[in-house]
Amino acid sequence: MRLRVIDIETSGGEPSEIIEIAAVDVVADPGGWIAEPPRSILFAPRGPISVHAMAIHHLTPAHLAGVEGPCDDGALAAFLSDGGRPDALVAHNASFERQHIGAGVTAGLPWICTLKAARAAWPEAPGHSNQVLRYWRGLDLDPALAMPPHRAGPDAWVTAHILLDLLRTASADDLLAWSLAPRSLDRVPFGRHRGEPWRAVPSPYLDWLMAEPEMAQDVADRARAERAGRTREGAAPEA
Repeated sequence: MRLRVIDIETSGGEPSEIIEIAAVDVVADPGGWIAEPPRSILFAPRGPISVHAMAIHHLTPAHLAGVEGPCDDGALAAFLSDGGRPDALVAHNASFERQHIGAGVTAGLPWICTLKAARAAWPEAPGHSNQVLRYWRGLDLDPALAMPPHRAGPDAWVTAHILLDLLRTASADDLLAWSLAPRSLDRVPFGRHRGEPWRAVPSPYLDWLMAEPEMAQDVADRARAERAGRTREGAAPEA
């Protein structure tokens, strides 16, 4: 079995374009699961890179000046098929990658979300971002491959090792089942209002969740439902 872990960095803004993608294959062999070396590619966006996006991944127009061509479905399909067709694609918070990589590109491949799987396997974790899990699980990773954070190659490498850790106690079928299960969003899952009931969240924060282009779709939908309910009831915490 071959599981292809991917990570992307985007231009931000509207429309948000992929400007970097990386892949790390996690494969089963007689001694267990192993991670193969990462590979990555840069793309030149058609539009600008937002300042907020640059502040996260530090990819600037100067880094992409010599890169040939923007990301499109053909380029993505070629990159994702390099090394043969995997049994599944893997990403940390796979809903984000799936916003940018359509079903036509993946040709029906299933997705494993290590974020959702980690929440199911380790609900007691202090957080479930890939970097929090990296240190909480004591993953001793080569800095040459795991750094810096928020670049596609290092983030894919960290996620691949979270996947390896998950596979020590759960099967790939378990991870797929956890990934397909809807997330419980009875409380805010992250940020300054993490753990609070939605009714206690200020309306401006809900507006931000709804408008942020890289927000997970289920979170944005839950914020939208809360906002709509307040509009109907005429009650809205504002601060």
